[in-house]
Amino acid sequence: MSTPTQLELTQRAEHLLREDAKKIEQLIAVQLDNLTAPKCPLYEEVLDTQMFGLSREIDFAVRAGLITREQGREIISELEQKLAHLYSLVLPSPTQG
Repeated sequence: MSTPTQLELTQRAEHLLREDAKKIEQLIAVQLDNLTAPKCPLYEEVLDTQMFGLSREIDFAVRAGLITREQGREIISELEQKLAHLYSLVLPSPTQG
């Protein structure tokens, strides 16, 4: 078996981080589907915890030289956009209420 190249390591690290982001998105989608109160503190706590964990993973990957800081920002930004969309589906906007 050959030693992985830097490009292969970078691609693998980014793939794993994106998988983790997808898991967070799925977890939050399930939580939002099962909320009984629109502003559930448990939802916000889980979201904060999961996002913090992902940000630490990304920070590690950046410091280890596996991905660039920009790649890390992109992963977080994409996840935040997806979560905002999911949240908007569950909670009406202030202009609708």
